[in-house]
Amino acid sequence: MKANGNTILITGGGSGIGEALAQRFHDAGNTVVIAGRRREALERAAAGRENLHVIELDVTDADAIEQFAREVIEQHPSINVLINNAGIMRFEALDTRRDLKDAEETIVTNLLGPIRLTNALVEHLAGRPGAAIVNVTSGLAFVPLVATPTYSATKAAIHSYTVSLRDALKGRVEVIELAPPAVQTNLTPGQSNRPGYQPLNEFADEVLALFGQQPTPPELLVERVKFLRNAEAEGRFDQTLTTLNENARKAREAQPD
Repeated sequence: MKANGNTILITGGGSGIGEALAQRFHDAGNTVVIAGRRREALERAAAGRENLHVIELDVTDADAIEQFAREVIEQHPSINVLINNAGIMRFEALDTRRDLKDAEETIVTNLLGPIRLTNALVEHLAGRPGAAIVNVTSGLAFVPLVATPTYSATKAAIHSYTVSLRDALKGRVEVIELAPPAVQTNLTPGQSNRPGYQPLNEFADEVLALFGQQPTPPELLVERVKFLRNAEAEGRFDQTLTTLNENARKAREAQPD
C-alpha cells in the first residue's frame, strides 16, 4: 500500500484506533473518509483537517451499507483503500444460560459488517489503482479472551476471511490484516487507561511505521501482539491462553468498571 495519495475509507473512525489512524493517514498526505454511527464523534475527529470527511454509517444495517456504498462512491470516487475497523466488544458468561443479544450484536457488527461493506465496494476497489482492503482483527483472533468469547471468535473469523480474500483478489487488490494487541481505547469500560495496555498514540505510531514498509506486510503486527500471534506456532498456546486470561482478569479486578 502506498504511503500517501490515497483516498481512504475507515469505519469506526470517530474514536479509538479508527480516529487515531484516520488523523495520521490524513496528516501523511491522504484524503480520508471516516464513517460511524455518531456524527458528533466523527466531526470531532475530523475537526481542523480539510481532507478528512465524515459520513454516517450503521454497519449493522445491511440496507444502510448498500446505500452508503453508493453515496461514498458518488461523493469520493477516488476511494482506493477500505479499512474495516468498526467493532464492539462485550463481556459474556459462558457457564450459565443467558440472553444472546450481546453475542448476536457482536457477530453482526464485527463479522457481517466488514463482509457486507467489502462486498458492496469490492468491484469499485478492484478498478482503482493502488487499491487495498485492510481488515482490523485482534491478537484475540489467535488466543481468545474467555470473558469475551464472541468477540474473539469474530476476530478469528475475520482473520480467516482475510486469508481467503487475499488469495481471491491477488493481483487486483492488496489485502492486509491489522491485528492490534490490547490498546488503551474506550472499546470496553475502563480500558482507556488500563495499566498494561498499549497507549493508543504509541500503537498508532507503530502501525503507521509498519504501513510505511515497502512492500506492506500482509499482516501488520506491532511488537506487543506477537506474544499472541505466534503462540501456537511456537508451541506455547496453552500457556499463553492461561497467562492472557489470568492477566486480563487481574487487570479488570484492580480497576473496577
